[in-house]
Amino acid sequence: MSATPEPLNVALALAAAGVPVLPLRAGKVPFGNCRTCKGNACGGRPNMKAAGPCRCSAPCHAWAAATTDPHTLTSPLWAPVWREAVAVAYHPGGAGLTVVDLDNAAAVAWARETLPATRTVPTTRGEHWLYLGAMPSSNAVRPGMDIKSLTQYARWLGPGTGRMAVLPAAVRALVVKEDTTPAPGEVASSLPGRTPWGRSVATGCRHTERYVRTGLERGLTLVRARTESGAGSQAFGVARFLAAQHTGCPGPCGLAVIGEEIVMAAVSVGVPEAYARRAVANGLETAVERAA
Repeated sequence: MSATPEPLNVALALAAAGVPVLPLRAGKVPFGNCRTCKGNACGGRPNMKAAGPCRCSAPCHAWAAATTDPHTLTSPLWAPVWREAVAVAYHPGGAGLTVVDLDNAAAVAWARETLPATRTVPTTRGEHWLYLGAMPSSNAVRPGMDIKSLTQYARWLGPGTGRMAVLPAAVRALVVKEDTTPAPGEVASSLPGRTPWGRSVATGCRHTERYVRTGLERGLTLVRARTESGAGSQAFGVARFLAAQHTGCPGPCGLAVIGEEIVMAAVSVGVPEAYARRAVANGLETAVERAA
């Protein structure tokens, strides 16, 4: 009797822990579809982004074939691929996880500065950051950074180190695409006339009005300068930074008013209001999460 291939042993151990797995061939990519599923002629699996009727029992459709069923993993249809497999991948979303794939040192540095600490797994060129919670997958959310969760696979490189944190709003915000900032002009918006920040809305703030206004104006200038691209992301960063200055205040600090001013600045350079509000709200929330 031949020995069980090592990738299959790893896969069975992961499956027993509730992690859906699939084999990877040379090049560390999934195996191709069978003749019936080739070119997605079968319509795709029911759990794919574009749900289809395929019930193929072979390891077709990449991440969508990932399974925790040991009978499927050890079936005759899967046996040939395990003999050729060079690695194991898993479906993060199927395990209720999100992987922030950081592909270089600059991306890792950004994550350490911006995102809540969590379990990390070293990769060839960077790190995988694992969070509890699933979300849409998206590539190139930032330079050198992909989000792998509901519709992607990640290569299994070990359990990693550190305590896994709950998926934060800052990671969810990364999948909202903002390729370019539309040219400013007549902006359709429901934004009301703004109420300036002051002691009437910040009765519990420990900062002087001059301190707060100076920081806010600097942040608004940064957002308004993003006339070509990135104004929404800049609004997120400004909101996060300004909110972090108030985590030691007894409150209230009028952060909602500060947030409205950041939203207005983003909308003024063409960011859709819904996106601007979401980015700012996530920025304010992230500051609170990091301080907790």
